[in-house]
Amino acid sequence: MIFNEKQIILKDGRTAVFRTPCTEDAEKLLNYIKKSCAETEFLARYPEEWTISVEQEEAWVHRLRTSADTLCITCFIDGEAAGNCEISFKNGIKISHRAVVAIAILKDFWNLGIGSAMFEELIAAAQERGTEIMELEMVEGNTRAMHLYEKFGFRVVCEKPRAFRLKDGTYRSEIHMQKYL
Repeated sequence: MIFNEKQIILKDGRTAVFRTPCTEDAEKLLNYIKKSCAETEFLARYPEEWTISVEQEEAWVHRLRTSADTLCITCFIDGEAAGNCEISFKNGIKISHRAVVAIAILKDFWNLGIGSAMFEELIAAAQERGTEIMELEMVEGNTRAMHLYEKFGFRVVCEKPRAFRLKDGTYRSEIHMQKYL
């Protein structure tokens, strides 16, 4: 699915561009996700786990752009990827009323309104598709993200204990949240 380019003004006055990434953005996207994973332990992977090539990332972007069931929106600021979000619509008679969302924003761009603007777009896409339930998973302790999700009406529905084991040997639960549309 393609998200048509949209500009937003951030809280600091800069302009951000939301759009579906192109294959030419593959290297920027890889740099973004590796940096994002290095900045927080609240994402599912460590940066060194991102071992795919630029060509593999290009193929992933191509699949996103041609998918009828996934919408990816990347936030670009001054030509660089600052954040990314995605909504994946479920298929099948029993689960097609649900969609899964994910989001990550580089630390330098926190508190500028990107997350809220992205969630507005994800919710609009879900409503347009006729989705009844939006779902997400988050790592226990991510209070900043929890605040954003709750602001948009997501509520905790269950917790999977010890779902993540960090390098230091500690565990974190995976929190499942839903929003009914």
